Amino acid sequence: MSGTADVVVVGAGILGAATAHALATADRSVVVLERGSANREGSGTTAGNLHIQAVHTRRPGQQVPLDNVRFLPLQAAASRLWTDVPAELDADVELRRSGGLMVAESAADEAELRAKLGHEAAHGIRTELLDGEAARSMLPLLGPTVRAATWCADDGYANPLKVTPAYLAAARRAGVRVLEDAAVTGLRASRAGWDVDTADGRWSAGAVVVTAGPWIQQVVRLAGAEVAASPVAIQMHVTVRLPPVLPHLVQHMSEGLSVKQVQAGQVLIGGGWPAARLEPDGRSPVSVRSVLGNVAQAVRLLPFLSDVALLRAWAGPLAATPDEMPVVGEVPGCPGLFLAGGTYAFTFAPLWGRVLRDLVLGRAPQVEVADLGVDRLMTGGAGRVA
Repeated sequence: MSGTADVVVVGAGILGAATAHALATADRSVVVLERGSANREGSGTTAGNLHIQAVHTRRPGQQVPLDNVRFLPLQAAASRLWTDVPAELDADVELRRSGGLMVAESAADEAELRAKLGHEAAHGIRTELLDGEAARSMLPLLGPTVRAATWCADDGYANPLKVTPAYLAAARRAGVRVLEDAAVTGLRASRAGWDVDTADGRWSAGAVVVTAGPWIQQVVRLAGAEVAASPVAIQMHVTVRLPPVLPHLVQHMSEGLSVKQVQAGQVLIGGGWPAARLEPDGRSPVSVRSVLGNVAQAVRLLPFLSDVALLRAWAGPLAATPDEMPVVGEVPGCPGLFLAGGTYAFTFAPLWGRVLRDLVLGRAPQVEVADLGVDRLMTGGAGRVA
């Protein structure tokens, strides 16, 4: 299949879907090309958390800490947009503002909790510091090792199996064409913009937006540009269904941990623990070591989980960067070629969709993203322009 469009979006995960929807509602014709099935990779395997208060700076095995203070204006902006997502998409995506506790078990963790309060307040993110007793009063399930916590009423989650399909359905209603099993095999600059090849044909567009997760580097390379990437596979763990027992998201200040009970009743345990390895062309295998470590950590903080059966574990790819920060912007030397990806993409998806729309349209985005641009990750070729 071949044709023309104003914009070609590469990747039908949550970032691609949100971007396609934002562009379509700005009266741009859009084609989305997905190498496999929509929402099958990272977007469909994530925990689905909405991280609004400051996050922990390292996941297990992560070598470089992320700048969680830099995240805060992005989290605040994304939080405001998430509020309108169900109405905007006319869909129930199981968005729940259940509130979240970021817990500390050591004096150093508690000091970090206290330090982040001022930064959060400066960006309009409402958090409250609780000592261990007050935290257990709010959530009696917490174990005795918790010495302090910060509470954020805006933390929550949405169902990753519903959000991306809802974005794509809304995009289709606005005229977007979504093509699955359409891996990009060629990407060349033309006088009109870009020619994008797949096994079934060629699409010509004025702009191309790459939201291909761990495959960003591979797709951009087709245009002659080299972008550094550090993709990994992380894993999640889910228990059998339980009656409603855990009303809030629980996270750890210095260790990779997130625990919540979803609407269907299962308790989902995550936090970025690594899978055995990343398999970019198949299913990444689960690490037994990470299963044991992540579950033991969850049981320590929430002792009731020691009596709950684990149902399954799975791994999903994460489009990490060498500095562990998001990347969004135009590729230097490749006018009209844009990309977005990196950590916490689920939380940032509504925001990145609008930022990419504005960048494609030549408008200033609603948040400052210049320091998150592609230039910092360029390692080699600067692309080819016709």
